[in-house]
Amino acid sequence: MEDWISQPATVFHGRPLPERATPAGYAALIHRYDLKLPLPLRLAAIAERHAPGSTDTWRLLSPRHAPANAVPNHLVFALKYEGVDLAVLSFLFDAVAPNDIAAIVRATPTGTYARRIWFLYEWLTGTELALPDARRIRIASAVDPKLQIALRQGTLSTRHRIYDNLPGTRAFCPMIRRTATIGAYQERDLATEARAVAGRTHPDVMARAAAFLLLSDSKASFSIEGERPSQDRAARWGRIIGEAGAAELSVAEFERLQKVVIGDARFVKLGLRTEGGFVGKHDRRTGEPLPEHISARAEDLRSLLEGVVAYIDGAILGGVDPVATAAAAAFGFVYTHPFEDGNGRVHRWLFHHVLAASGFSQPGLVFPVSAAILRSIDAYRTVLRSYSGPLLPFIDWRATPQNNVEVLNDTARYYRYFDATAHAEYLYACVAETVDRDLPQEVAYLDAFDRFAERVQRVVDMPDRMIALLARFLEQSGGSLSARARAKEFQAFNEAEATAVEAAFAETIGAIERS
Repeated sequence: MEDWISQPATVFHGRPLPERATPAGYAALIHRYDLKLPLPLRLAAIAERHAPGSTDTWRLLSPRHAPANAVPNHLVFALKYEGVDLAVLSFLFDAVAPNDIAAIVRATPTGTYARRIWFLYEWLTGTELALPDARRIRIASAVDPKLQIALRQGTLSTRHRIYDNLPGTRAFCPMIRRTATIGAYQERDLATEARAVAGRTHPDVMARAAAFLLLSDSKASFSIEGERPSQDRAARWGRIIGEAGAAELSVAEFERLQKVVIGDARFVKLGLRTEGGFVGKHDRRTGEPLPEHISARAEDLRSLLEGVVAYIDGAILGGVDPVATAAAAAFGFVYTHPFEDGNGRVHRWLFHHVLAASGFSQPGLVFPVSAAILRSIDAYRTVLRSYSGPLLPFIDWRATPQNNVEVLNDTARYYRYFDATAHAEYLYACVAETVDRDLPQEVAYLDAFDRFAERVQRVVDMPDRMIALLARFLEQSGGSLSARARAKEFQAFNEAEATAVEAAFAETIGAIERS
């Protein structure tokens, strides 16, 4: 007898439901076939009442939506109400006989959902079912764009009469659900807002602001990794960030970027890993690995990275939301963790590459995403762990004599297909913060600094470098020249000049800092 869920429950595979309900769709299929993968971030269930309340992790539907306990019914329910989950489908299609999938199509050969299931089966497995091509009937899309972010217009599969509007390829295709949060950010049109700030700013001030934001992002990216680079190293990486979007992306380009990031490679093997990899610590007594995240197998790295490149290129060409594309690609890259070192900074460089290559960020202006990440580092780590944490129990591994990890099962699908919704929401929040905070604050500061410099020059003739030093001292001491500064660097000031300089600071830079 098939082990379908037939009774309402309050907990499903360790996840509490908001009220008594019967898991359906992907949840029912995962349970029925004991599929070995992390639970989707949001599942569906049939409630006992007709006006149930949903949550971030459960979509509850009324009893009239309940599907029959059979594979075709739960598959149709899933596609209709939950969207395309490539990870679940990939494992499911391994567990269900091909003839059973073909039978779904034969039962309703012109049906939209049957043809979508047929297309997804052949797309994921690379195997054609023993079915004739579909007749010339109404074309449907593989992904419902109302439920998930997809290509604006896909490529027609004449065999299935289905538009392939999946945002990636079989090698790499994270999916992103449409949420109220993402919708609100998209309605704001952050790229246009950033251009409006730039349009109101003198080109010289804008250029200086862009240079500062570029260096700020570079330094923040190192700080996230716990490093304090030299000014030269930070500036060098800043120049690479500033060039993002210009070069054609490839595995070789990723390897070039790693070389720039690492600099001194005497203790790091550059290029794609040839052994296992993990993020975590080692037992201080035995040296054995204590992984918090296990990276993709070395033999899967090239395929996965080529998939990331194809995903970015296809999504940009297909008009997929740039922030969503950047989030899915960059977080997919860091989960794969292709290098021994340098993964985090290349991962964050990918944000800039996608935003620049898609035209979201205007030439010469970088959204300092790493600076926003550094300010919300706990939320960043939470997003990273939102997938890597639940994934860890599904990876079979053993410690090597070198205290590394050796992965024992096929894990490539875990990195190819994941729900990147939370990642997109987080990146959107970071981009919004740069538009709302970093860009206008830096423009305002530079404008105030210029007015301060002009006021100082009216008081005393002073070179630019000394005015910059004066501003730093005043910032550090709350707007008043310290006794040390009066005794050393600015001992030439008389009392009236010192008072005038402090007043100039209070009415320019000081006023900005207080606002």
